[in-house]
Amino acid sequence: MELRRLEPGTADARAITRVNALAFREAYDDLLPEEVLAGFGADPSDEQLREYADRLERDREGIFLAALEGRVRGYGYVRWDEGTKAFVGPDEAGLKELYVEPDYWGEGAGTALLERCLEALPEGIERLRLEMLAGNDVGRRFYEARGFERTGRSEFDIAGEAYPTAIYTLETATQR
Repeated sequence: MELRRLEPGTADARAITRVNALAFREAYDDLLPEEVLAGFGADPSDEQLREYADRLERDREGIFLAALEGRVRGYGYVRWDEGTKAFVGPDEAGLKELYVEPDYWGEGAGTALLERCLEALPEGIERLRLEMLAGNDVGRRFYEARGFERTGRSEFDIAGEAYPTAIYTLETATQR
C-alpha cells in the first residue's frame, strides 16, 4: 500500500470523489433514502472537479491517499484551526472524512490513513473529533476499535432532512 499526500490537479480530486461515493453509498445504504444516495455520484462535471480540487489544495497538509493495486482506494482528510466544525475546540482537530472503497474494507487502508492523519497533527492538538451519521455500524466499529469514544450527538442536514449524528473523540496524546 502506498500512502501519500494529495497532489495538485483534478486527478486526485476525481479519485477522492469516486472513493467517497462508493463508501458513502455502502455505509449509509440502510440509513438514507435511495434518492439521497443517488445524489452522491462519482462523476462530477469538469468545472465542479476543478473547484473541488482548488478547495482540497488549500487543505493539502491534512489530506492523504491510500493506493492499492496501483489505484487510489481510500483517503483521509483532517483539519485543524479554521474550517473545522463547531464541536471541534481550539486544541482539537476534526477528522473531516475517512473513506475506503468497500471492496478494500478490512485490509488496513483505513487504519493506515487514520494513523497518517494523526501523525500530521501539529503539536498542541489534544483531541481528534469526528461526526458521522448515527446508525453507521461500520464506522462505529472502526472508530471504537481504534480508541474513539462517543462523546456527543447532533444533527446533520442532508437534502433538506435532519439526520441524527454521533460525535466521537480520540485523545491524541496517547496516540502519538
